[in-house]
Amino acid sequence: MADKRDYYEVLGVGRDADEAALKKAYRTLAKKYHPDTHPNDKEAEEKFKEASEAYAVLSDPEKRKAYDQFGHAAFEQGGAGGGAGGFSGFSGFDFGGGFTGDIFGDIFGDLFGGGRSRGGTANQARQGASLRTGLRITFEEAVFGTEKEISINSKDVCAKCHGTGAKEGTSPVKCGQCGGSGQVVRDTQSIFGMMRQASVCPSCNGKGTVIKDRCSACRGTGFTSSRKLVKVKIPAGINDGQSVRVAGYGEPGENGGPKGDLLVEVRVAPSQYFSREDTDLYSVCEISIAQAALGDTIHIRTVDGEVEYELKAGTQPGTRIRLRGKGVPSLRDRGYRGDQYVTFNVRIPERMNDKQKKAMMAFDDAVGGTVGKLKK
Repeated sequence: MADKRDYYEVLGVGRDADEAALKKAYRTLAKKYHPDTHPNDKEAEEKFKEASEAYAVLSDPEKRKAYDQFGHAAFEQGGAGGGAGGFSGFSGFDFGGGFTGDIFGDIFGDLFGGGRSRGGTANQARQGASLRTGLRITFEEAVFGTEKEISINSKDVCAKCHGTGAKEGTSPVKCGQCGGSGQVVRDTQSIFGMMRQASVCPSCNGKGTVIKDRCSACRGTGFTSSRKLVKVKIPAGINDGQSVRVAGYGEPGENGGPKGDLLVEVRVAPSQYFSREDTDLYSVCEISIAQAALGDTIHIRTVDGEVEYELKAGTQPGTRIRLRGKGVPSLRDRGYRGDQYVTFNVRIPERMNDKQKKAMMAFDDAVGGTVGKLKK
């Protein structure tokens, strides 16, 4: 993916662009390079595909977060975007050139008419929407991974009406406004001539049916809610702000479609001893003046526990060492673990008694120091 241009550069927007700015930039490019206005123009077709791919990612909050953190690698096979607990691949767009989902329905309905509405066809099976929640874990749990149990408000198909929303013994009836298609169609004049535009039927909200007598258990929604406990596996190496996907715990699907997913945003508590940069850890180890000058066998704190280290004589304040493999496991490469960088801070006594002062003066004199001599 080294030859891919940056998605923000493709759309000509800044990295802080909001949804409206992204949509406006994409609409401009779509008008300029759409294949319908540039038949048999391969260059225009490629630019249209490039802009569509960029918008497909940046208009989706989850995919945008993955792209901002990992770039194009977030969506490579086996990269940070794939696998359990990571970010799923693209949906709603075929990068080979065809539209397969609903992400562009509102834009192309406006621009060219006849586009797919977000509701799809009346009887089309659709996956349920994703639910989002948050979870706070400790620094050590983020390093080594953990399993947590969280409580969510789960929506399920109503057991009484089996999801129809209609009163027991009755069924939904065909919508009179759209004739059961779930869409209403109108012809409009545009810069490209007369266009046919389809939109979601306002009477049935795209379902193609309406309910005359509602189910008493779900009040016509077709769903009931309850609290459920869900186990969430947190992978080792997860960082603050990343999300874990738990399949099948989102909103119920429509027309027999599968349930959506639960997206759990992980917040990691700061550590008292370590700071983190990607897979590397950083810490400070305090040593005495004598240890710095003479060397010593010391113990250094790591996330795995204390390790023994031979401190060299003459260690200077601010000296940094590396402890290989004592960092954080990589989410992208399960066989790799980062390092820990330790900075030595020489501890200077703030108060000393007379005996200590004399000893320090004697040491300074022995090494040819100048303490007190400039006052004479």
